[in-house]
Amino acid sequence: MELQALPSRIGQVRRIVSAQLRYWHMDSLIDRAALGVTELLTNVHLHATPDKTCTVEIELLLDRLTVSVRDHDPRLPVVDDAAPLATCGRGLAMVAAMSESWGARPDGESGKVVWFSLPTAPPAPPVTARPPRRLVEEVPAAAFAEVEHAVALGGPQPAPARSAVAG
Repeated sequence: MELQALPSRIGQVRRIVSAQLRYWHMDSLIDRAALGVTELLTNVHLHATPDKTCTVEIELLLDRLTVSVRDHDPRLPVVDDAAPLATCGRGLAMVAAMSESWGARPDGESGKVVWFSLPTAPPAPPVTARPPRRLVEEVPAAAFAEVEHAVALGGPQPAPARSAVAG
């Protein structure tokens, strides 16, 4: 989708990405994908020139979700070490920390693409040892015959089983 990276539009894109991931049944990726796309669009809003026009793409492959933002500014982003009390400058570091991989590449003569990917498969559960199997003790057929014979000797016989289904 193409848009102007303005604060009001960034919130809309975040909701659209979240809705698409819900539709794909990828709810576990929503928070990280929304955070990542917010950071990339905020970078376009704060730093891109000559305009704030950009395109957001989300691509779901077998084991990976990739979110990319393409803008018209050819300057590639740089991850800076933000000062401890700085109020900005940590966006790409957060994208790097929460994603499986991320990067930026030139796009044609003027522009770039900044992207990140998330694994779609849930982490494998820890391997635990299974309890040993117990063997079922065999009961000789004679034991069942003794029970049957004991029932036959005492009192009235039970009624035969009937099905509630006609036929």
